Amino acid sequence: MDRPKVGIGVFVWRDGKFLVMKRSGAHGQGTWTVPGGHLEFKETWEQCAKREVLEETGMEITNIRLLAATNDIFEKENKHYNTIWIESDWLRNEPQNLEPKKCTDLQWATFTSLPSPLFNPPWKNLMKTRPELFSNPSQQG
Repeated sequence: MDRPKVGIGVFVWRDGKFLVMKRSGAHGQGTWTVPGGHLEFKETWEQCAKREVLEETGMEITNIRLLAATNDIFEKENKHYNTIWIESDWLRNEPQNLEPKKCTDLQWATFTSLPSPLFNPPWKNLMKTRPELFSNPSQQG
């Protein structure tokens, strides 16, 4: 029996902006999202967030907290994820693309200056779950 997987998406805040990455080599290729990945067995959300951000960008994060959770069904790819959206603050190290086979670009963004196209359905579901994030960016970070 197939079961949903758990994905972690991590907003790393620095100077009022968060880091986004352009996906490559997996479902959602060519779309933008925040750093993240799969939750490993016996790993906490916080541990996963720290690990994935460090592996993908070399950055260290702090003040890790829950932002939202979404139920994301990728009909075309026949995949199902529960996405745990995490917020964190940048602690140290400049972002680098440490996984060039999985990511082609990095940039800083805000909820009102997002690049396109976004990794969907997770971002559409986040917009439905937390619409205030996209209409009042002064509350972020």
